[in-house]
Amino acid sequence: MSAFRVRQRSGSDWGSCAMGDAASTPTKIAIVGGGVIGGGWAARWVLAGADVRVFDPAPGAEAMLSRIIDNARRALTKLYGVAPQEGSWQCVESLAEAVATAEVVHESVPERLDLKASVLASIDSLAPVAALICSSTSGLLPTHLQENMVHPERLVVAHPFNPVYLLPLVELCAGQRTAPESIERARAIFADLGMHPLVVRTEVDGFIADRLLEALWREALWLVADGVATTSEVDDAIRFGAGLRWASMGTMLTYRIAGGDGGMRHFMSQFGPALAWPWTHLTDVPELDKALLDRITEQSDAQAAGASVAELEHLRDDCVVAVIKGLSTVPFAAGSLLRKRPQGVAAPSDRGVVTPFEGSAGRSFDAASIEAPLRLHQVTVPPAWVDYNDHMSESCYLLAFGDSADAFFRYIGIDEAYRAAGHSLFSVETHIVHHGEAALGDRVDLALHVIAADAKRVHILHEMSEVGTGRLIATGEQMLLHVDTAAGQVVPLLPEPMARIEAIARAHRGIPTAVAVGRAIRPIAQKA
Repeated sequence: MSAFRVRQRSGSDWGSCAMGDAASTPTKIAIVGGGVIGGGWAARWVLAGADVRVFDPAPGAEAMLSRIIDNARRALTKLYGVAPQEGSWQCVESLAEAVATAEVVHESVPERLDLKASVLASIDSLAPVAALICSSTSGLLPTHLQENMVHPERLVVAHPFNPVYLLPLVELCAGQRTAPESIERARAIFADLGMHPLVVRTEVDGFIADRLLEALWREALWLVADGVATTSEVDDAIRFGAGLRWASMGTMLTYRIAGGDGGMRHFMSQFGPALAWPWTHLTDVPELDKALLDRITEQSDAQAAGASVAELEHLRDDCVVAVIKGLSTVPFAAGSLLRKRPQGVAAPSDRGVVTPFEGSAGRSFDAASIEAPLRLHQVTVPPAWVDYNDHMSESCYLLAFGDSADAFFRYIGIDEAYRAAGHSLFSVETHIVHHGEAALGDRVDLALHVIAADAKRVHILHEMSEVGTGRLIATGEQMLLHVDTAAGQVVPLLPEPMARIEAIARAHRGIPTAVAVGRAIRPIAQKA
């Protein structure tokens, strides 16, 4: 086996508790097998605040894991409207190191019974006795998987669906020697993780979801093999029809509605006899010869229309986010889970996610340490700020600049008490110039420059830039008047805020001003 170079990513160390104070919430997770499914598990846990160790000796596994976590971060920021509160992840050199102190272990190695049983026996011998061991198998019986384990009572099948970090369903299935307590523990853990645990009552090959999916997949292959439909037409039949219903109601509830006031009994009496008609091939499987494989491949290539796997992953994630967010307004099905939010995910806010600068925002004014410019406000662009072009809506630039101005007011002492006493600063003119674009999840800061001030007026400029790169996104120039709110008249500033503003203006005199300051929109010359 080749070895991974150990690399800590972010967050706290392995021994920390990043997911909360609840003793039942795991914080130390091991992933054995870091492919699409194992990587999806790692991403879901890391972005819920857990600390994750991954063991996968395959070349390129670390790069793939990093890409999956990047995808998950992008998708979950769109879904919840906040940047996830991340834990940490690292790839380790051995199975023993991965599971040494784990509370939950996810086995996600290739779908071969001999391989999985061998790996699970090794995990069982190396992991703490209290650790819950979960297999991601999509259809192998847990009784067979636990045959070589010394502690089989802690093995649970936890079968997720791709992308694991977005789709909430996880099928839980016990083997003959699995303790009932292990199933209940798994149910609680995955519910806390924002998932929908579905306990399979009877151990059966393929569990529930994959048996349904396989029936649909088998019939789709026949439709292509018989020349009835192309791969694109098969997908259209789902995504423009039943698939939209399935996002909220499954087959059974859908057909109950189809039965009208008579419900399911009426539906079955009306359409049940059709089950005997020779529509489908049932368990018959078309021969996957070269001709059929070539046909499916060529049609699938045409269907993708040149899009890369990475582009299709982003499109898939965006569509899943849109459906879940749409259902959350009801709330129903997967949309009901969005409102609960898993551990480690903060509440969404239409005002953005404000993360003040350390040591700057909220501090007391100090004339000896005035920043030039002031950095008092920082925000992560939330979904509510994004328009149909996938960029920040122009009205939200004004909102961000207004929040930056509010932070400035508090800094100079114009706070709730000041306003309650009958005085405030009012905006009388604002000029926004766009230099770039901000997208969903972008973290931006607002630097504030006091250009000039007199007894009744304050002239300020906000510069919005991307955190990390410094890329200028927009500027917002404002003229503010000090008013007596009871009298509705412009009056001189009170001595204390006036002195602070003058001190800031002096400190800011040497700052180069943006080209937007004092600029107006030039009228378009009219043709004669």
